[in-house]
Amino acid sequence: MLKRLLDKEGFQEIYQAESGAEALKKVQEHRIDLILLDVMLPDTNGFDLCQQIREISDVPIIFLTARTTDIDKLTGFSMGGDDYITKPFNPLEVAARIKAILHRQRKTIPEIAQKFQTKRFVLHYDQARLIVEGKEVNCPAKEFQLLKFMCQHPNQVFSVDQLYEKVWGDYSIVGKENTVMVHISRLRQKIEKDPKHPEYLKNARGLGYMLSNENQRSPQ
Repeated sequence: MLKRLLDKEGFQEIYQAESGAEALKKVQEHRIDLILLDVMLPDTNGFDLCQQIREISDVPIIFLTARTTDIDKLTGFSMGGDDYITKPFNPLEVAARIKAILHRQRKTIPEIAQKFQTKRFVLHYDQARLIVEGKEVNCPAKEFQLLKFMCQHPNQVFSVDQLYEKVWGDYSIVGKENTVMVHISRLRQKIEKDPKHPEYLKNARGLGYMLSNENQRSPQ
């Protein structure tokens, strides 16, 4: 019921979890903006799960529960909850409280660019999507991470060691030069008009690679 309502209210990428373990895994794997958390869960309780989430994330958490005593409410807030809604509840009130918390959250967080846009391609950081000439192009995880890093540091030259360490995490691995070269080549096939004469992913001979933003344009 809540998912249908939130869909209608315009919320996107709504993840559902049927257990605490599944919920914690989703928090670790996805960029979550807000969590609706029941206290009564099949494998744990929401208070303990809230504490676990707080160890890895400051995401706003709203408790939804039939436990209505003042002690339960105080426990929820002391565990790191941001709001506490008791059952039965009005779904529209839940949606309103979600919007209020997200609105406050956005006002306190500096605006960070969520995409890199050029005349030929757009890389959406938050959605992990690559759009080339208006069409979405498949971009596997490591290619996306490599392109994202370079888009976030345009016109800077990075050595193979630096790129491997940033994307793969260990620059001491044998064969890293070939790995980086292969991923750069695959990205050129996707974003360059002529991969043999790249406009964006350029070689700095003897130094490494850089992403040129000479063709970047301001987001509309």
